[in-house]
Amino acid sequence: MGWLLDTSIYSQVLKKRPILECLRKWEEMGDAQCVVSAVCLAQVEWGLNYAANERLWERYRELLEGRLEVLDVTTVTWRHFSRMKARQRLIGQAVGDLDLLIAASAVEHGLSVATLNKQDFSRIEGVSWEDWAI
Repeated sequence: MGWLLDTSIYSQVLKKRPILECLRKWEEMGDAQCVVSAVCLAQVEWGLNYAANERLWERYRELLEGRLEVLDVTTVTWRHFSRMKARQRLIGQAVGDLDLLIAASAVEHGLSVATLNKQDFSRIEGVSWEDWAI
């Protein structure tokens, strides 16, 4: 089984003080075992656009752009998302839509989510995940 990197992991290389354990784990797993969702890519690029910092954009282009396969959000992804969102609401544990879309992509492709956001991913039934901070 491969890894779908959540935004919290994928963006670590751009941070002033990255969580080194995350970077070690990513290196240990290797890029060939890791992918990102188009949702994650959009979150990172939104942050870069919002920051309007050319130096950050340069780091992104140098370190991340084109590095990993990007999974599109498909009709199947949306079907998984709709089931997951309904379940979370029914049990009174809402999770953000973007995290649910990332989880839905992982389920669709048989991947585990690598994340720092254990608070949300631990509550989503049927998604495999691992906290890469430890």
